[in-house]
Amino acid sequence: MANRKLIVGLTGGIGSGKSEACRRFIARGITVIDADIVARDVVEPGKPALEKIREHFGDEILLPANESQQHALNRSKLREIIFNNPLEKAWVEELLHPIVNQQIREQLANASGPYTILASPLLLETQQYRLVDRILVIDASEALQIERASQRDTNNEAQIRAIMSTQLSRQERCAKANDIIQNHGSLIELDEQIENLHQLYLELARNN
Repeated sequence: MANRKLIVGLTGGIGSGKSEACRRFIARGITVIDADIVARDVVEPGKPALEKIREHFGDEILLPANESQQHALNRSKLREIIFNNPLEKAWVEELLHPIVNQQIREQLANASGPYTILASPLLLETQQYRLVDRILVIDASEALQIERASQRDTNNEAQIRAIMSTQLSRQERCAKANDIIQNHGSLIELDEQIENLHQLYLELARNN
């Protein structure tokens, strides 16, 4: 951690409340780098990674385009393929993870503020945890995760459980955490926990 800013990795299962937690850190002037946004950016039309995906899976992996648009990735089609085929999932991860991690490193290096948050649902399932100094887990019960994810994404329970099965269990995730926010209550309770951690991170950043 010497000679650079403190980096906190924020993670949690689907529906745990990561996005709400991130909004509250941002409201306190903290830069949040969202790994999901980076992952979407690297497969935008015209990017080399999208062309490699098209070469591997064929044109059916792209959405139709009109004359003024480039073909975009059919994300739902790709998600369907890799959830049902571990070998294809491994191929996509081998392609995208190094590109995503390089982009994240560059954004972390250029981030302003007393400390930076790297928000990633797969922080602990990938090598992204190596980019951070501290791990913050947003925790919620499985029932709450399913309820929140259903309301947000209109996914059915089977789809949500399939996503959960690709992530660490709550127990495994929390065991790897330096800090845990219990997001089972009100937004006021969530904000109080974030304020306490914000003050801790400011102190750690000053001593970094």
